[in-house]
Amino acid sequence: LGASDTVEFPIKFTPQYAGCYHCQILLKSSYDIRVYEIECVVNAEQADAQLEFLTPAYQTVTQEIPISNISSQDWRFEAILEGQCFHGPPVINVRVGETAHYPLTFKPVAEC
Repeated sequence: LGASDTVEFPIKFTPQYAGCYHCQILLKSSYDIRVYEIECVVNAEQADAQLEFLTPAYQTVTQEIPISNISSQDWRFEAILEGQCFHGPPVINVRVGETAHYPLTFKPVAEC
């Protein structure tokens, strides 16, 4: 093959669960050996969620958000909170097979 020639190598990947999947493909010929490492990260179908907070002015409410790790690797999340009056830890770790709870706190400073 010339430098501009390519060969397509179709791969079908059908995961049953969310998680991190690893694959190694070894291609050999009498002139060459190539190893391709593939990592696929699969998210759950319903990754979006909506929370509604109702509390009197100046009173704090905390919602524990469950995060279940059914993958084969530990997870480390960095949280970026947008909006006023919301607080939570900047990082949360979830070990394989465990469920951790992210404590999202809403602390209003006025009626809104």
